[in-house]
Amino acid sequence: MTTTRRDFLRSAAAVTLGFHGLQSFVRGLGGTVRAATVGGVGYGPLIADPERIFDLPAGFSYRVISRIGERMDDGLIVPGDPDGMAAFSGPDGKIILIRNHELEPKERAEKSPFGPKNELMDRIPTDLIYDLGRARKPCIGGTTTLLYDPTSRRVERQFLSLAGTENNCAGGPTPWNSWISCEESTSKIGEDYQRDHGWAFEVPATLDGHPVAPEPIKPMGRFRREAVAVDPRSSAVYQTEDVEDGLIYRFLPDKPGELLAGGRTQALMLRDRPGCDTRNWLGTSGQPLFPPLPVGQRWHVKWLDLDQIDSPDDDLRLRGFAAGAARFARGEGMWYGRDSVYFACTNGGRNQMGQIWRYHPSPFEGTPRETEAPGMLELFIEPNNQGVIENADNLTVSPWGDLVVCEDGSGEQFLIGVTPQGQCYRLGRNAKSESELAGCVFSPDGKTLFLNLQADGLTLAITGPWRGASDVG
Repeated sequence: MTTTRRDFLRSAAAVTLGFHGLQSFVRGLGGTVRAATVGGVGYGPLIADPERIFDLPAGFSYRVISRIGERMDDGLIVPGDPDGMAAFSGPDGKIILIRNHELEPKERAEKSPFGPKNELMDRIPTDLIYDLGRARKPCIGGTTTLLYDPTSRRVERQFLSLAGTENNCAGGPTPWNSWISCEESTSKIGEDYQRDHGWAFEVPATLDGHPVAPEPIKPMGRFRREAVAVDPRSSAVYQTEDVEDGLIYRFLPDKPGELLAGGRTQALMLRDRPGCDTRNWLGTSGQPLFPPLPVGQRWHVKWLDLDQIDSPDDDLRLRGFAAGAARFARGEGMWYGRDSVYFACTNGGRNQMGQIWRYHPSPFEGTPRETEAPGMLELFIEPNNQGVIENADNLTVSPWGDLVVCEDGSGEQFLIGVTPQGQCYRLGRNAKSESELAGCVFSPDGKTLFLNLQADGLTLAITGPWRGASDVG
């Protein structure tokens, strides 16, 4: 975090900046914003946490509900690097939280759910570990499931619910009460692996107390998948790809809610600009590498069918782009809300500070009539200034309509709110370290926000005076 950004944020907490004033300020730094501001919206300035874990506005509080190294109810260890999450209604008003762990076999031993020497592997059947690896060095990514009581603000149970996968970064909830966990990896069978990686896995929101049988959803394709979002109306599954020349994918299942039954994997294309580069990057001369896409404008979308989606050469994005698909800069967090799909491109934009896009599905999404009223893609915000948002990653849509966005930039890491009009405000700050924030998700009743401090290995439950539906503009 540079002094410039820190000073900007502190001054914005004390002074409400009007839309036109800040817009001129950010554009003067070479940025493009859509009603981007830091003051005047949100919940007020952040208050320093005396415990030096997480700063929040006045009236808000957090509780650490889970941390790396704790013993879980299945006898295994809470793994490290918690990432994407989803929350589901549980029994008796409780909450089922499913949490990813972005881990590789080479990670430090204390991050493994199986113990420093994998001595706890025998606690679960080997057929429930997707990749046992070589020489008792299994893949240690996957998911954990927690049962949280919002009354006592404590976790009652937690256990490993997906085992032996790799780099489970984000994912997304489904309307049929499950979590799709995504491997941000394309590792192949070799010295360290017994199985290929790059798949999505489905984890039901149940309390069975043991890992699900790990079956890769191969019809959804193989690539460095970051996150997914499911449109409950069409059952279409949208997917991001975390590489600097990635695509946005859509999976149309043959049977809604049965992803393993097969379907069509497609790539997003701007109908009138095939092969479009959406990154808005500048070249070494300071001029745009490609015609820039302005904030707020919408483009008709066409979806291209893809073949050889198992992509043994990890070239699905290259073949898709050659066929006319649009290129994006590190697609990461994705969430369905307000009848749209929002997704972050972490280093998109002319200053590579990140972009947030919004896809408006067609009323005939995924059907032959889709061409009558195509879906629309919109560049929702591109702040181009680290004082507003620096490298957006995981995100969610709040019950009142604002986005809540996790930063994964340099220095200090902030939790950012974004209104439906594109105004930005600070909602929290990692006061413990410079670890990225991840997994932001609201409880089904909208009263609790769950959040991970990834490198710190902490999961927080945040409560406070959240806005209600009457505040949605």
